[in-house]
Amino acid sequence: MFKQNPFENALSQLDKAVKYLELESYQIERLRHPEKIISVNFSVKMDSGKTKIFHGFRVQHNSARGPYKGGIRFHPQVDMDEVKALALWMAIKCAVADIPMGGGKGGVEVDPKKLSEKELERLSRSYVKAIADDIGPFLDVPAPDVNTTPQIMKWMTDEFIKFKVQSASRRTKFKINQREKSKLMGTFTGKPVDFGGSLGRTEATGRGGYFVLISFLKKLGMDMEKGKRLTVAVQGFGNVGFYIAQFLHTAGMRVVALSDSKGAIVVRDMKKDSFNPLLVMKCKREKGTINQCYCVGSVCDMRYGLSISNDKLLELPVDILVPAALENQITQENAAKIKAKIVLEMANGPTTPEADKILYQKNIPVIPDVLANSGGVTVSYFEWCQNLENKKWTEVAVNKKLEKKMTEASDKVWELSKKKKTDLRTAAFILAIERLVNS
Repeated sequence: MFKQNPFENALSQLDKAVKYLELESYQIERLRHPEKIISVNFSVKMDSGKTKIFHGFRVQHNSARGPYKGGIRFHPQVDMDEVKALALWMAIKCAVADIPMGGGKGGVEVDPKKLSEKELERLSRSYVKAIADDIGPFLDVPAPDVNTTPQIMKWMTDEFIKFKVQSASRRTKFKINQREKSKLMGTFTGKPVDFGGSLGRTEATGRGGYFVLISFLKKLGMDMEKGKRLTVAVQGFGNVGFYIAQFLHTAGMRVVALSDSKGAIVVRDMKKDSFNPLLVMKCKREKGTINQCYCVGSVCDMRYGLSISNDKLLELPVDILVPAALENQITQENAAKIKAKIVLEMANGPTTPEADKILYQKNIPVIPDVLANSGGVTVSYFEWCQNLENKKWTEVAVNKKLEKKMTEASDKVWELSKKKKTDLRTAAFILAIERLVNS
């Protein structure tokens, strides 16, 4: 099957939105191209004693509204086009959420599952040293992404501060004081709570998606459809997929299908059954795969389970489809088979431009990734603020601020989609582009 180029997809989305605006050619070109691309090769000592060279990227797309912001992913298939696309989407995402940050993204070509914990730590620290001159609390603020964790952010933060302290001591007799170190902690977000991280960050992307969905359900007249328990299918059961499933389950919706990279499960009776995401996650951690975890109510029993493919999950007749895995899941090939009433994009770039057109023609609203999953970067911004202020916000305060941001962004995108008579993604891009060019 033809592999979609994510950067070409991102540019296609950008170009579609630009047509609604009166911009100068230089403004358009600045939006289409990254401001800086960093490519590094760095060495890591393996447990065997041998040294291995790894390839990493950092793309800094746009800093018009503030320091570059975006995650670092560790994945064997990560490539420059993918990272460029993600950096562009981050610039749009931060502008949609109306936070004063730009767009960036990083990646290392590596399968972290093949590394020991010590090798993973050495790789994390080596990557930071390779890009240390190009990041900082007021320059570029990385965060976790695919296969990177709060612990990895802790290693990276620690290495970065060591690097800066050593650099300062070589240049001057003065040492960096504690207040300056606190600010340096703001170079990375998504850190452990006891190491400068923010309360509420772990579940922020899922919680933000929940707030966005609830806002749109009201606008679409589907607010639990007069007492009906809405059905949900979630593709992907990592951090984001789990938390969005859990929030929707707790809200009273019925989670009827779940999947991970190895397969999917669906309830036998979609009219009454519902998975318990918390039990499914507990079972997945024990068994290693979701298709062994048919957990309905308070019981996990695979004798009653149905296993299906990830592709089939996308085509289930549910109220809400949540792609929360990787890019290019809904394509020109399968878009016509989508039966959901709403698509909530919790993954980055799960729907191709060709699929977008088909879903729009089918009158299936797609709540775009640049809005739906912006809760993570929003709370990352909150974490950055807390580090710079050397303060700690309560979880209640964080969640309240998050709900306000997500609801306001949803309202703006909805209003613009009606005003411009276009789809939600294009409306989100129009909103973001206006904010970027006017910064």
